[in-house]
Amino acid sequence: MADPATAPDHSQDENDLSRARPVPRISIEAFADDERFLEVLREAGNDRRLVRCNLAGALGGIAAAYANYVENPTPELIVLDTALPREQLLAQLDALAEHCDAGTKVIVCGRDNDVVLYKELLRRGVSEYIVFPVTPFQILESISNLYNQPDASPIGHVVAFIGAKGGVGSSTISHNAAWCLAEELRTNVVVADFDLAFGTTGLDFNQDPIQGIGEAIAAPDRLDEVLLDRLLTKCTPNLSIFAAPAVLDREYDLDPEACHHILGVLSRTVPFVVLDLPHLWTAWSKRLLLQADEIVITAEPDLANLRNAKNILDLLKSARKMDNPPKLVLNKLGVAKRPEIPIKDFCASLDLKPTLVIDFDPESFGQASNNGQMIEEASKKAKSAAQFRELSRLIAHRKRPEPAAKPSPVAQLLEKLKLKL
Repeated sequence: MADPATAPDHSQDENDLSRARPVPRISIEAFADDERFLEVLREAGNDRRLVRCNLAGALGGIAAAYANYVENPTPELIVLDTALPREQLLAQLDALAEHCDAGTKVIVCGRDNDVVLYKELLRRGVSEYIVFPVTPFQILESISNLYNQPDASPIGHVVAFIGAKGGVGSSTISHNAAWCLAEELRTNVVVADFDLAFGTTGLDFNQDPIQGIGEAIAAPDRLDEVLLDRLLTKCTPNLSIFAAPAVLDREYDLDPEACHHILGVLSRTVPFVVLDLPHLWTAWSKRLLLQADEIVITAEPDLANLRNAKNILDLLKSARKMDNPPKLVLNKLGVAKRPEIPIKDFCASLDLKPTLVIDFDPESFGQASNNGQMIEEASKKAKSAAQFRELSRLIAHRKRPEPAAKPSPVAQLLEKLKLKL
């Protein structure tokens, strides 16, 4: 935890927003001196990363907390907002500590930006000290950091890909991005194909899996890390697929809770999960989209795509106020004789800059699709191969590698003389 005197500004830039991780199912009870703190806390409690927590709040500050816990057990986390001066704050915390159960964590929000007070609170066992006024994300991040390692690489980072319209290439984008992610980071990635009736993950990776996500959906309560390992199909040393059944002998009216459970098991198993979501709107597809850590929308530059993309963005803005904006991929640009909305006008209507603009390249994409390969495997010289690499880095929040510095003329001459000797 950073000292208050040296802590960075909590502005909600992209790196800040990607840092907070989901919090496990815990009880959080808050006691505040200021009603405004409870309002901010309630807004933080609406975020997807606190959705599993049982959150309750009341006025009265530390004195109310003490009166409550004299007779009741303490929850996993207590959040205290107090306007008390230093000596009274420490005295009331000492009294409260006598009634706290082992394992209870405490966050204190005070009024003094004082390093000495901060260190004294840590010595008494307080988990975090923040200074009023606070933002919803600052509270969310403080709680998240108590139950996750903030400096560690994201574990179970879920990236959802969805098309603004059917046939825009969202699946192709997701598969190539996942493949590059596994190659670029040398880390384990799972592609979960939720286009259950018509999914192309098996075809795109040239696999014919006997089992896959259909077996997990049929009995979600049985799914654990051991069964998941049997259901996954390994495509490369770092990339596995959770293939769709792609059969029409049954309907796929899924239980949102079952999908949530499957996603939870996947998240605990691998560092990156790529969700290939179908272009349909159901309770379960909406929940998977909203619960993702990162969202990529693929669209083509026409009116129907513009309308649908705007509807998706409006939903995400209202439901995911403390998340990064989605990434926009404009695909199949420059189709011969097809009228297109100019990129500038398309993006201005969405108030969102495109992350990638991929030109229409039927030869490269068609060859890769027919061969069951990714673009980079089929045609390394294709412009989109480098673009998918860049997308994978953006998803993982990794910087582009710096090019090796070219040796100076003097260094080159010395190297030649060395070789002659």
